[in-house]
Amino acid sequence: MQDEKNESNREPASQDNEPIEPVMVAVDSDFEDKLLQTEAKLVELQDAFLRAKADAENIRRRAQEDISKAHKFAIESFAESMIPVKDSLEMALKIETVSVEALKEGTEVTLRQLANAFEKNRLLEINPAKGDKLDPAKHQAVSMVPADQEANTVVDVLQKGYTIADRLLRPALVTVAQAK
Repeated sequence: MQDEKNESNREPASQDNEPIEPVMVAVDSDFEDKLLQTEAKLVELQDAFLRAKADAENIRRRAQEDISKAHKFAIESFAESMIPVKDSLEMALKIETVSVEALKEGTEVTLRQLANAFEKNRLLEINPAKGDKLDPAKHQAVSMVPADQEANTVVDVLQKGYTIADRLLRPALVTVAQAK
């Protein structure tokens, strides 16, 4: 019974199998205006996207150039501060008659210049005091010796260590107290 109702609601099939002609719908001018506005906005957004993409590429390229220059000239400041130290050492070697006092004084001046150059370029000494706790991040224990102090504390510094901008260049070589 249901099938009969469905069949009666159907339109009769075309006997000729002729194509169905499309129905022409009148497009109002308001719709055409909106379509043109949308197309113009699309072109504008595509242009803005391409400009933003080009800007991002230029920024990336400039950043790479800046990094390259920074690597190339990173040592420039350090080199500038080391030149006076070299000059002082060369002047000391030119002196023909040297007294022990003059040699000592010149060496102290040169050492101060070197210390200033290190400080200016954030090259800092690691020189732990006797009794300081061993810090494996900054100290390298060369040996353990019997001592009258707490275990794993610095007994003696054999060689100073250095950091540059909080990065370890060389650990301080130390002897440490062994457990009692």
